[in-house]
Amino acid sequence: MAFTAGRTLVRTRGGKTAPRHPLVAAAMVLPLATLLVVVFGGWEAVVTQASSVGVMLGR
Repeated sequence: MAFTAGRTLVRTRGGKTAPRHPLVAAAMVLPLATLLVVVFGGWEAVVTQASSVGVMLGR
């Protein structure tokens, strides 16, 4: 395997940016999430996957 940790450390040290606002992050994700819901079976599949993740997390 290639050693990539050194390159990662160099990249993260130089450019420190402020964290994104949660609404900006949501605005970036929602179009893709909507497309995936339409392509892969609608809300039923999303609800099934979300409940499976909830069971795995112990909720």
